[in-house]
Amino acid sequence: MNPKELNIIYMGTPAFAVEPLKSIINNGYKVSAVVTSTDKPAGRGCKLKFSDVKNFALDKNIQVLQPLNLKDPDFVNQLKNIKPDLFIVVAFRMLPEEVWKIPKFGTFNLHASLLPDYRGAAPINHAIINGETKTGLTTFFIDKEIDTGNIILQEKCAIEESDDAGSLHDKLMMKGGNLIIKTIDIINKGTINPISQNSLIKSEIKLAPKINKEFCKIDFNLSCIKVHNFIRGLSPYPAAWCNINEIADLVKIFKSTYLFEKHSYANGKLLTDNKNFIKIAVSDGFIIIDELQLPGKKRMSVKEFLNGNNFGFEALCF
Repeated sequence: MNPKELNIIYMGTPAFAVEPLKSIINNGYKVSAVVTSTDKPAGRGCKLKFSDVKNFALDKNIQVLQPLNLKDPDFVNQLKNIKPDLFIVVAFRMLPEEVWKIPKFGTFNLHASLLPDYRGAAPINHAIINGETKTGLTTFFIDKEIDTGNIILQEKCAIEESDDAGSLHDKLMMKGGNLIIKTIDIINKGTINPISQNSLIKSEIKLAPKINKEFCKIDFNLSCIKVHNFIRGLSPYPAAWCNINEIADLVKIFKSTYLFEKHSYANGKLLTDNKNFIKIAVSDGFIIIDELQLPGKKRMSVKEFLNGNNFGFEALCF
């Protein structure tokens, strides 16, 4: 079969999934339908908001499917009636077996890590939090367990010291389109040689579970580097946070640097000149805060923040 004649159904929801879909279209492949999340109310007016993938698909006049239940027989039959050769999944829900087994050539997923490490919902965040200096992308065939299927292709990506979760997300998003195209090509040519993830496991694998609000609270008992990596690994979303006893609860921290220095302050002690800097004592030095956000306020630099807020001597972050 000519690769351009492959009948593809694409499944995805957020912005991360748009670039690979764009690459598929720009390379002349046929996408017969897109499956994405249902529309959700957003904003003060609760106006229905479309997913990023739906907006792109509508702009390209691609059929959009938005099932509430992926096991709904009507939805499953709708997929079968399209007679797909291949399903491609990027940042979508876990598929039931009766869905991922439909296509002639199977269903593959693009995951933002070098599997088998960082299986789970938040691989970009956890890689930075753990201080990794490299990550990457993996395409793999979906099977019954989450992120465990046979690997098709991988591509590495450096994590720079200046990266946060947002910048790494964007780098991987741009690389994702190219890896998707390479994967489609070798599947169609029959030159594919899938590798079992079990054959790559030499020690305990690192996981990337879903992140909730409580996870994002900063622990100032940790070292400079661990706190700094935690902050950048959650920036800009969902954002690391702490309470500051003289100012507010749930202050979000977006950017930081650090200073190794011996001191006698309690961990979490906040020091500032009330003009230019805020630094917080940790086990082996100080975390220097560069950007933060108070509840209900905009994100701002420390200098902007200190223009409207002053700290007393007893300020603590916890």
